[in-house]
Amino acid sequence: MRERRLSRRTEDAYVYWIRRYIVANDRRHPSDLDERDVGRFLSALAADAGVAASTQNQALAALSFLYDHVLNRPLAPIEELTPARRRDYVPVVLSKSEVRSIATHLEETPRLCAMLMYGSGLRLLECLRLRVKDVDFDRLQIVVRNGKGGKDRRTPLAESCVPMLRSRLKARRDQFLHDCRTNVGTTEITPALARKYPGIDSDWAWQYVFAARRTSIDADGRRRRHHLHETAIQRAFKNAVVAAGISKRATCHSLRHSFATHLLESGTDVRTLQELLGHSDLRTTMIYTHVANRGYLGVQSPADGVWAADETEEEDD
Repeated sequence: MRERRLSRRTEDAYVYWIRRYIVANDRRHPSDLDERDVGRFLSALAADAGVAASTQNQALAALSFLYDHVLNRPLAPIEELTPARRRDYVPVVLSKSEVRSIATHLEETPRLCAMLMYGSGLRLLECLRLRVKDVDFDRLQIVVRNGKGGKDRRTPLAESCVPMLRSRLKARRDQFLHDCRTNVGTTEITPALARKYPGIDSDWAWQYVFAARRTSIDADGRRRRHHLHETAIQRAFKNAVVAAGISKRATCHSLRHSFATHLLESGTDVRTLQELLGHSDLRTTMIYTHVANRGYLGVQSPADGVWAADETEEEDD
């Protein structure tokens, strides 16, 4: 998996499903199992475990990788291996007033994360993995490194975020200087980068903007400071949604959906939005056209013309 540059999250997911597949088949070696066993396993996920289509497809991808690239015995196409069809969905989009209301119920760090996710269209992990060198105050841009699919992209930095972000970096700088004195490095620096740039993990430019409070011991025995864990922001955002009295099933990702929808409503073309969001397929971006403008595809309900007219006539009477 690492030879093929798969992400760590993909690696963890594939290992999980391969292990679960082996356990479900009485711990037999996968080379002793065939397509029928794979088919039964996937069917049981849907019929017995009731997993979502995307989860079943992830399990299929993991087992396909196992047989294709590890055992060098590609699975033959069978009916049970047909990818499950994901249902169409409309993303949860917050209005500008709802975004503002949620932000007022967030403390400083979660609020800044929320402002960046909404103002720059960042995914939660893209926000938390942001490093000092990737914030460009002069150009008002943020560089997203190694986003979903391993892609880099540029996205705008809202001017309203600049004061809070500068304040955050000032406090972060003090923490960094303390880490330098105690020999605490940053994380997720590849061996290749470390060889090319000695001392990179103690370089200010490579520090996380949103670093964790606690440090941990890495496999090499050095104490390091990771970025803030995503559950901390997710929990704070969930509580803020409740406190704001919003009944939508909003999550941190809803801020990215709102960023895209509000840009479309303000006249941004879909191709530009695709670049800002980092989508490989334009069809992924097109989903936001279903919620942009007023109502569905910008169509006004005919009821507005009926009851609005009745109310006007009653007022005249």
